[in-house]
Amino acid sequence: MAAAGAISVWISTSTPTKITASNSIPRICYPLKLSRNGIYRLSTFERNGQYEQNLTIKAAASSSVGSAEYTEEPATKVKFQRSLSLPGCSTSLSLLGTGYREKIFAIIGVKVYAAGLYVNDSVFSSLDAWRGRSAADIQQDPSLFNKIFEADLEKSLLIVLVRDVDGKTFWDALDEAISPRIKSPTADDKSALSTFRGVFQGKPLKIETSIFLTWIDPNKMLVSLSFDGMPSSVDATIESPNVASALFDVFLGGDPVSPTLKASVAKGLEATLK
Repeated sequence: MAAAGAISVWISTSTPTKITASNSIPRICYPLKLSRNGIYRLSTFERNGQYEQNLTIKAAASSSVGSAEYTEEPATKVKFQRSLSLPGCSTSLSLLGTGYREKIFAIIGVKVYAAGLYVNDSVFSSLDAWRGRSAADIQQDPSLFNKIFEADLEKSLLIVLVRDVDGKTFWDALDEAISPRIKSPTADDKSALSTFRGVFQGKPLKIETSIFLTWIDPNKMLVSLSFDGMPSSVDATIESPNVASALFDVFLGGDPVSPTLKASVAKGLEATLK
């Protein structure tokens, strides 16, 4: 190893890895920093006069980003973890389906983001009435999606941008879908929408930005933004049953903004409830 100064080490491996530098001069980088393609960077760590760290690294995207741990949304190639632990949730959530959002500009369809729906596995115990139903039947049955929303269990929608979008543009498109679904907004609804809007105002949302919209229960939703990996905190709490319900309907109601997401969720439910 080099004799002086800090060393930046980039690693891509699917096996547990130990890095050691016993010489007292060089330093190995720490803490870890997750990149969406599975590569981690290390920086300074010292222990008993030596510099070492035991790590388990996930494979880079150029190899097999494990089919056991990720699901790839086919149109955008965005990889979604099959299980997530999010701020504010009491347990990990499981991926139920993925899709993408496309906007039409000058008659050309442009993909804006990929999306994945995560649910608390306990929700399936309340869906026995739909066991054995086909994905096509499930997709056309609003009562099933209402049952999922009304369950007092966490659900989360993860949106991953596949192009740069400024925060105002993103919010305007989302609000354009949410507001018509709230027929007579109350003062609480207006306040919740203002809080929601504030999360995105003035923020450049670059490609690979992750937006987590997490329903803690039918009345409360958490919003988290992450520009590099998983969120560590909640950016806003939305306490309005009308706003929470409208947002769920935007993606899983009768006229979803991402038909591919709803179709994929229906297939996931068919497989789970067979």
